[in-house]
Amino acid sequence: MHSCYFCANDIKKGVGIIYIKKDGTILYFCSSKCRKNSLKLKREGRRVKWTKSAKAFKVKI
Repeated sequence: MHSCYFCANDIKKGVGIIYIKKDGTILYFCSSKCRKNSLKLKREGRRVKWTKSAKAFKVKI
């Protein structure tokens, strides 16, 4: 099982989007919302309030 590159949620088998960059890096996304925020809008998951990774980052500070 993989986790989403943007929001760090677990992705179930058969669900989600795999994005492969030109350099061969593989990015897994749970939804198009995460894909658009990451690739199109150039946002970081830890700085967006609704993501699981932002909540974990906030606790560490």
